[in-house]
Amino acid sequence: MPEPTKKTVSAFTKKPKTQTAEIGATVIFEAETEKTDVKVRWQRDSKDIASSYKYTISAEGNMHSLTINNIVQEDAVGYAVIAGVSKVKFELKIKESEEPKEAPPAPTGSLLESHQPDTRQDLTGLFTEKPQSGEVNVGENITLVARVCGESLLKKPTVKWFKGKWMDLASKSGKHLQLKEHYDRNSKVYTFEMHIIAAKANFAGGYRCEVSSRDKFDSCNFDLVVHEARTTDGFDIRTAFRRTSTDAGEDSGELDFNLIHQIHSFTEPEVDVWEILQKAPPSAYEKIAFQYGITDLRGMLKRLKKMKKEEKKSAAFLRKLDPAYQVEKGHKIKLQIEVANSDAEVKWLKNGQEIHPTGRYIFESVGNKRFLTINNCTLADDAAYTCMIGDEKTFTELFVKEPPVLIVRNLEDQMVMKGERVEFECEVSEEGAQVKWEKDGVELTRDESFKYRFKKDGCKHVLIINDVTKEDCGHYRVKTNGGQSLAELMVQEKQLEVYQNIADLTVKAKDQAVFKCEVSDENVKGIWYKNGVEVKPDARTHITHIGRIHKLTIDEVKPEDEGDYTFVPEGYAFNLSAKLNFLEVKIDFVPRQDPPKIHLDCMGRTAESTILVVAGNKLRLDVPITGDPAPTVVWTKGEKVGVGTVTSPSHNQKVLTDSDGRVHVESTKGHCIFTIEGAERQDEGVYSVIVRNPAGEDTADINVKVVDVPDPPEAPRILSVGEDSCVVQWDPPLFDGGQPVIGYVLERKKTKSYRWMRLNFDPYKETTYEAKRMIEGVAYEMRVYAVNTIGMSRPSAASQPFVPVAPTSEPTGLCVDDISDTTISLKWRAPERIGSAELEGYGVEYCKEGSDEWIPAFSGLTERTTVIVHDLPTGEKMQFRVRAYNMAGPSLPATLQQAVTIREIMQRPKIWLPRNLRQTLIKKVGEMINLVIPFQGKPRPQVTWTKNDELLDPKQVSIRNSDTDTILFIRRSERKDSGKYEVQVQIENVEDRAMYLPGPPQNLKVIDVWGFNVALEWKPPKDNGNCDITGYTIQKADKKTMVNPNLQICVFAKMENYYEFIASLVTYSWPAALNCGPGEQHPEHPVPKFPHTDPLVSRSVIAGYNATLSCSVRGIPKPKITWYKNKMDITNEAKYRMFSNQGVLTLEIRKPCPFDGGVYMCKAVNDSGEDVVECKLEVRRKYMPLTQELPRNLHSNS
Repeated sequence: MPEPTKKTVSAFTKKPKTQTAEIGATVIFEAETEKTDVKVRWQRDSKDIASSYKYTISAEGNMHSLTINNIVQEDAVGYAVIAGVSKVKFELKIKESEEPKEAPPAPTGSLLESHQPDTRQDLTGLFTEKPQSGEVNVGENITLVARVCGESLLKKPTVKWFKGKWMDLASKSGKHLQLKEHYDRNSKVYTFEMHIIAAKANFAGGYRCEVSSRDKFDSCNFDLVVHEARTTDGFDIRTAFRRTSTDAGEDSGELDFNLIHQIHSFTEPEVDVWEILQKAPPSAYEKIAFQYGITDLRGMLKRLKKMKKEEKKSAAFLRKLDPAYQVEKGHKIKLQIEVANSDAEVKWLKNGQEIHPTGRYIFESVGNKRFLTINNCTLADDAAYTCMIGDEKTFTELFVKEPPVLIVRNLEDQMVMKGERVEFECEVSEEGAQVKWEKDGVELTRDESFKYRFKKDGCKHVLIINDVTKEDCGHYRVKTNGGQSLAELMVQEKQLEVYQNIADLTVKAKDQAVFKCEVSDENVKGIWYKNGVEVKPDARTHITHIGRIHKLTIDEVKPEDEGDYTFVPEGYAFNLSAKLNFLEVKIDFVPRQDPPKIHLDCMGRTAESTILVVAGNKLRLDVPITGDPAPTVVWTKGEKVGVGTVTSPSHNQKVLTDSDGRVHVESTKGHCIFTIEGAERQDEGVYSVIVRNPAGEDTADINVKVVDVPDPPEAPRILSVGEDSCVVQWDPPLFDGGQPVIGYVLERKKTKSYRWMRLNFDPYKETTYEAKRMIEGVAYEMRVYAVNTIGMSRPSAASQPFVPVAPTSEPTGLCVDDISDTTISLKWRAPERIGSAELEGYGVEYCKEGSDEWIPAFSGLTERTTVIVHDLPTGEKMQFRVRAYNMAGPSLPATLQQAVTIREIMQRPKIWLPRNLRQTLIKKVGEMINLVIPFQGKPRPQVTWTKNDELLDPKQVSIRNSDTDTILFIRRSERKDSGKYEVQVQIENVEDRAMYLPGPPQNLKVIDVWGFNVALEWKPPKDNGNCDITGYTIQKADKKTMVNPNLQICVFAKMENYYEFIASLVTYSWPAALNCGPGEQHPEHPVPKFPHTDPLVSRSVIAGYNATLSCSVRGIPKPKITWYKNKMDITNEAKYRMFSNQGVLTLEIRKPCPFDGGVYMCKAVNDSGEDVVECKLEVRRKYMPLTQELPRNLHSNS
């Protein structure tokens, strides 16, 4: 089962519970919230309930209730109460009168009729039909069905079947158990079936079906009862450990040990299951339990643990195999054992099958060691291995770790025509790797229509889509356990093919001209043009479209019908063109001497008389002429020759002849024909035809314009990028081909790909375009085509590579940190969403209130989240904003809630006196004095230090002031530095004293001596060192030698008499003691000697529990303490901790063991001498060792 998710804190302290009531009764549901001002809503079947005669809703403080009056059968539905984000569901159940039960039917293989399908939607409500509990006889079949509605699911749900608590039945499929599933496309319902074939007695028990889909989860428990014939011969352990309750009642899941003491009809067991379990490894417990029908594994394990299992020491193996080994795929591993007999024969088995030496399995024997080497491990080597010597075995498991499968060659974007076949191909790093294909996040599988096919060829994986349609457009993704690749499929309508083109026609007057063409798609419409002007049907002009054939028919052709005719299919960027030539036959009476004459109706250079020709097509000029005798014809291109001249063509005109290659000039009776094959742009111009004969000369000019596809536009520019889009702009082409540009076509591709994807099929008229549906973080390039009525230009140069990246979210928490007359300090937090691009920095801008002109506070960006803006106008109201920048540009601005006035804020001066300066400060003479007094105040306050109401001398002390504190510094203090110090920010008193050692006590007297006692008396010293006396120190010495090897030091608080028992006559002195140390000694007096301080005490402790050793010491100056164990210094040992408090010394030994026993010593050393105390520590065992012999009385009791 999946791990339960962490529950959120509920807003309810008391939740309504499911209740059962009879028809006509009244039910009250109560809820208690944690807070009193929480708004609570009640719902019935996910719809809000309003107060009415049927429902009464009340709220008093944090108590809320829902009352349902006059209950009917329809009220037995699900209810919910909602407070904030907390929602609690409950139900109302109707109690019906019980009817007499019928006799139970005979056991069959069908489901129990008493268990109707539980279709109630719990929580997520994934089940539309839950599996039902059932009964079956031994040897019969039964089918358990679960249905899940897939209408609201994004992907196929995952269903698992369990027996007991954790036995997954997917691994048990075989002869007796089959799991099937199928999907109904019409009803969108998934059906999952579990078929139990030839049921056995051990199949009985509790089962569970779990379904999950992404973040949704649901489960259902059901039971299976298997009926079998029973006898009374014996007792079967397998029945004792079956769960006896199948009705999911109160005792469901508990062991029923009453069967052990009762006599029932059981079959004599053929095998001893306990003996099998005792000999089997723990990894086989689950398999054995399933085999012998033990469903309560927990009870079995508890009982098995209580049974005494004797582990015999192996006589054949000196060293066995480890429980498990792990090796990466393709590597080598060596399994090693050590045998007792070097001549023993060893067998190696894999999953129970003996292994024979091969190139991959190598057996080695070195002395008593045996090795099994497996070379180039594969997933097939992931198995259980056994080494046998006779009847003795040693087991291990080998786990082969498969490295992550990487995608070596990514998918490519594709654009295909409708009805074609598409193949997405990728290459992975491992052969036979498992991959998953997805379309727009939904996993693809083989279906009945064979829409998708999956092909594997070594490391290559191919997704094949047959007969693509518009619905197949989208993003396709391939996933492995080590990476993924994404590509886009775009489907375009099928490309139009031309089966028959239109041809040039030459017709006479009154004849019929028919232009005919045939295309591949019969549904494609088109438009006919004459010299670039759309042809409209009339009485003489007919346009027909029958199937794939398009016709333009012109009846009774006239001279004005002559020209270039073009057919343009709708939705396609190409055209078909041809020329109609008019052949006029005139019968005129021509005298013998007739001057030449040119008969044209398109002479001149006006737009109406211009002849248009598409580049690449044939230019044919057929000019009717007359004259007798037949005139000679000269064609020129250039300036027109002057009329009336009979000289040869001017020098600035180019005479066109057949020698030009593409030019053909021919003359017939009544006609002169000028033809240029494959018209080019440079052929455009004014053509002149000159006819001459002896009777005269005639000249005509023909204006010819060659139209072509436009030049390619310049490389497009990327203006901005978004999360999955970009805005691109380009300039129109320098030459439009002689026809206006009607639009543009854009393409994009990934920089690492070679395939361009078209973004629009209809010409786009603007020069700025927003491209969408790109992948964030992937580099792209763009290019543009220009389109006019003639066709599409060549592609432009590719744009600079760009990566679609979204700007970050706006910075958060913008606020004013500080402000002055000309500056302001701002601070903020980083944006909540950074995105895939790196954050480059922040930009700060400001403007005056009421203005829209934002001024950068500084040039460039800052990476910090605090900034100080300088040189602001005092008294002005200013607004500030901060924007985050990345490679996609600036984010939305974070703005202050209101404008800020640039003026320093007045702040009352206040001293923040440190705690240690709130009492008299005492220093020794010669010590350094350093007082740091923090304060507040705006504007910056004036700080003044005084001592005893007088200003301090700057030569004696050093004072340093800042905006937030002031420092008084004296390098070496003297007695004269004592006094009362005052800092004038706000009246606060600070006293500073320098102190010195006190003088000797006065009038030392021995008042009385009796036995071993002496009484002393003295008076305080005259000079107390500018400090109160805290006590006195009494020292003693032998009068004869004036040396005391065991110097004793005592400090007494304000005592002027003292009594002590002594053993010998000694001399005493009384230096006064204070915080600075002892004062001068008084002249010595003979007094008795006193005993030692508290020594260490020997102890006996229990191992495993912390132990302490304590003693006390007195000495001035303070002695240095060192601890020893067996005369070894243990000061730096981590096992020991040393404490000292008011002369009491403690050594803590952490969790001692018997090794920590020994002699411990504490040594105290100062300038006057040293003292040593020691003790013995004994550490006893925590429990009695098993190797010791038990006391005799324990043996007798046992």
